[in-house]
Amino acid sequence: MDTDLALSWVRAVAAAMAQHEERLTQLDSAIGDADHGTNMRRGFATVVTALDDRPPGSAADLLTSTGHLLVSGVGGAAGPLYGSAFRALGRALATPDADLATALAAALDAARELGAAAPGDKTMIDAFAPAVDAFARRTAAGDDLPAAADAAAEAAERGARDTIPLQARRGRAAYLGPRSVGHQDPGAASTALLFRALADAAARSETTR
Repeated sequence: MDTDLALSWVRAVAAAMAQHEERLTQLDSAIGDADHGTNMRRGFATVVTALDDRPPGSAADLLTSTGHLLVSGVGGAAGPLYGSAFRALGRALATPDADLATALAAALDAARELGAAAPGDKTMIDAFAPAVDAFARRTAAGDDLPAAADAAAEAAERGARDTIPLQARRGRAAYLGPRSVGHQDPGAASTALLFRALADAAARSETTR
C-alpha cells in the first residue's frame, strides 16, 4: 500500500462515516449509547483535517497517525479499538517486506486483544475477522488488490449482518442480555464501511494507473 492509496482509503472511510452517521447512530440507539455514528463521523473528520495540515511521508506513518488521532478523537469504546487497529496496521506496514494481508491481520489482533472479543460476541470482530480472512485467501490465490479488497468488503458486510441474531457477550450491549438479539452491532456495521471504503479506494487506484 502506497501513501496515495492509504490517504484515499482514509478519506473514503471519513466520507462513508459521514454518509452513514444516522444509520450507525440508530443501530447504536438500540443496543448502545446512541453515539457511534456521531463519534465515527467526528473522529475520521478530525483525521482528514490533520492529514491535510501535515501530510505524512509514508503509508505506514499515515496509518499510524490515523490510529493516534482516532484514540483521542473518537468517543466511547470505538476510539481505542479503531485507534489500536490503525496503529498496529501502520506499524506492521513499516516493517521490511510487509504486505497488506499481514498488516490487516495485525490490526485485527490489536482490536481483538484490546476488546477481549472473539467472533460470535456481537462486536466489530464479527465483521473484521472474516474480512481479514477473505483478503488473505484472495491475495494468497494471486488476486490483485481490488479483487481481494472487494472480497474482504463482502465478507465484512456478511459478518455485520450475521450479528443480528446474536446475543451480545461484550461491550455495552452485553448488559441487555437477550434483548440485544435482533439488532445489528453498530461496530460491525462501521467495520463493514471501513472495508468497503478500502475496496472503493483500491478500485479507483487501479483505474488511474
